[in-house]
Amino acid sequence: MRWAEAPKAVCEMVTARLGSVTSVVDITVGGNSDLAVVVTSAGGERVFVKAVRGVRRQMRWLRNEIVGNAAARGLAPAVLFHEDIAAEDAVDDQPWLVVGMEYVGGRAVDLSPGSPDLDVVGATLERIAAIPAPTGIWPLSARWAPTDWWHRCAENSPADVAGYDIEQMTRIGADVPHLVSGDRLVHTDLHGDQILLTPDSQVRVIDWGYPGVGAPWVDTTLIVLRLIEAGHRPAEAEAWGRGLQMFRDLDPDIVDAFAAYTGGLWTHFAITRSGSPHGARVARQWATWRIERRAQAPNAAG
Repeated sequence: MRWAEAPKAVCEMVTARLGSVTSVVDITVGGNSDLAVVVTSAGGERVFVKAVRGVRRQMRWLRNEIVGNAAARGLAPAVLFHEDIAAEDAVDDQPWLVVGMEYVGGRAVDLSPGSPDLDVVGATLERIAAIPAPTGIWPLSARWAPTDWWHRCAENSPADVAGYDIEQMTRIGADVPHLVSGDRLVHTDLHGDQILLTPDSQVRVIDWGYPGVGAPWVDTTLIVLRLIEAGHRPAEAEAWGRGLQMFRDLDPDIVDAFAAYTGGLWTHFAITRSGSPHGARVARQWATWRIERRAQAPNAAG
C-alpha cells in the first residue's frame, strides 16, 4: 500500500518518531512488506520505513532484519526505530510491525564478467564472514536440515529434473546441514541487488530478512553461484572465489555437496514458491558442472 493508504496509527507512530513529515516516496517494488516508503522529516532526515501487517512469516522476516542489521552494524543500514502496533490500535484490526532504517542511496553492485565492482564484493564478503552471529538467529544447519529436495522436485515437477540421477544428487548433498555449521552471521540471500554502493563509496548490505548462524564460507559460495547467474562460466566464477581465502580453503567435496544441495533447493523453490526459474537452472548447471568434474577427477581441487 501507499503512505496515503496506511492506517492512521502507523503514520502517527512514524511522525511521533521523526516529527512532521515533509515528503514521502512510495516504494512499489518488492513483495515482503505491506508498506515501504522513504520519508523526509522537517529536519531533512531521510528514513526508509518498512511495515508489515499481521502475524505471518513476513513479520518474522522483518523482525529478523532488526536483529541482522544490528549484528552487521556499520555494514547494514542502522535501525533507527521499531515498534509494534497492537491490533486494537490499528483500523484494520491487525497487529503491525513498523521499522525505520537509515536511508541508503546509491546503486546495486554489478556482478557481470569484467565488472569493476567485483573487488568491492570480495572485500564485503570478507567483512561479513568476520561477523559473529548474535543470539536469537536460527542456525543454518537446522534451517537446511531437509536433504530430500531433489526427490521433492521429482515428485512435483519431473520435467525440471529429468536426466538427473536423483539418488546421486541427494547423496552428494546430504552432508550440507552438518557442513554449514558455524558461529558466523550468514546473510543467506546475498546477490547483487543486496550490496549497495553509496555516492560516497561506502558499502551497505541490505535485506537481512533470512539471516542464519553458519560457516563463514556460505555467503561467498552463494555469490559464486550468483556470478554464474550473472554470466560467468562456472570455472571463471570459482576462480574468482578462490581469490578469497574462505573459498580457496574449502575441500572440493564441500563445494560439490553445496552445489548439489543448492541445485535441488533452488529448483524446489522455483517449482513450489516464488523462486526464480532462471536461478534454479543456473544452480542445476553449477551442480552438473561440479559433478561432472568429480567423475572425471575425484580429487581435483576446486
